[in-house]
Amino acid sequence: MAVTIDDVRAVAEGLPRTYEAVVRDRVKFRVGSIVWVAFNAAETEMGFAFPKEERAWLIAQEPDTFFLPRESEMRFNWVESRLDRLDEERMRELVLDAWCMVVPRTLWSYAGR
Repeated sequence: MAVTIDDVRAVAEGLPRTYEAVVRDRVKFRVGSIVWVAFNAAETEMGFAFPKEERAWLIAQEPDTFFLPRESEMRFNWVESRLDRLDEERMRELVLDAWCMVVPRTLWSYAGR
């Protein structure tokens, strides 16, 4: 079953140091000033923190689900996904991994790491 922004919100809101912001009508989750999950205006696509070095591999594995960010965001550790292609378990894994990229290791236990 496809996930929604509310499913992502339910996972993200419980993570330490995380807060939700709306920037130009787009929902983003941040730790401090770092955005680690963001949605397009239609809330059908989710971008998230992901190692640049592994982007090509992820997209090659599931090209119908994952895609590159726009050119101006290629310098960031970031990848995009289609929410209707993610199930809840996969979304949770991606969201927790993205959060772990932006918080100190001492907080990783909140994500079960």
